[in-house]
Amino acid sequence: MGTESEGATVSELSTALHDLAGADPAAADELLALMHRVHLRRGGVLFSQGDPGASMYVVAEGSLKVTRSASQDRPTMLAVLGPGDVLGEMSLLDASDRDATVTAVAPTTLLELSRSRFDEEIGRRPDLVRALLSHLARRLRASNDTIADLVFADVPARVARMVLKLGERFGVPAEDGALVVEHRLTQSELAQLVGSARETVNKALARFASEGLIDVQQRVITIRDAERLRAFAS
Repeated sequence: MGTESEGATVSELSTALHDLAGADPAAADELLALMHRVHLRRGGVLFSQGDPGASMYVVAEGSLKVTRSASQDRPTMLAVLGPGDVLGEMSLLDASDRDATVTAVAPTTLLELSRSRFDEEIGRRPDLVRALLSHLARRLRASNDTIADLVFADVPARVARMVLKLGERFGVPAEDGALVVEHRLTQSELAQLVGSARETVNKALARFASEGLIDVQQRVITIRDAERLRAFAS
């Protein structure tokens, strides 16, 4: 992992940083002044489960996977993060250790805000605390949605939702109107995201491909018919 201390520009970031700054461009500029770049090569580990938590990060470009292990079990992938996502924010509020490992699946640039710098700003900028709490509330609602998916949605619906979410994060429009999603994940990692067996997830992907909704290649999914895919998702 390498870091650079030169200032980043607002244009490097998505709306996530503005959300944390209360959707105020001036506040976003102030927040940027407190942060510095972190660069990861593919396979680079941002932090590991059990490490001390001391910083929050905003993804500027690239993608990362979040994995967690229980005792001697194999790691389970919890999420894939892309530009605009925020991670490690709980470390700004407490001194708990990291509860997951975050690894780059593509060359990635992040902006880091240390807890010490955040603490310095609390008295001067209480709006940053309110914005952070608002962000945490949105994240909690998203977690509740994920739990509801695992309980109530069947596997094809969960696979469709996963593909659509990956498309929102990493999709690039093609000239023919399709959306090319270079997700860089293995079949096993896709299955972990869905919370099902690899064979079951592959069967759902093959079904969608046979009906013309998607094309599936190694670590790339091309969405051909997003509307019908949303119908499966719902």
